[in-house]
Amino acid sequence: MARSTSITRKQPEQAAVATDQSRRFIKLAAAKERTTLSTSEIYRRIAAGTFPAQIVLGPKSVVWIEAEVQAWCEDRIAASRGEAV
Repeated sequence: MARSTSITRKQPEQAAVATDQSRRFIKLAAAKERTTLSTSEIYRRIAAGTFPAQIVLGPKSVVWIEAEVQAWCEDRIAASRGEAV
């Protein structure tokens, strides 16, 4: 009779995986979805210094930090309601 053995593999600790929003990358489509801005308007605002700059991952790949885009949205809400930023 063959003996059944169970192999227990240790899972990587969740803390080692950076799932924190402050470190999560989002692509242009997600930035557009969250802000409702067009591609050209996002890049126009980056050039003006009024939108978070993208991070270059490679020659044809850029991303934004999700928390920075979220903070930009929150700032726009506060400014439109006359709240202190």
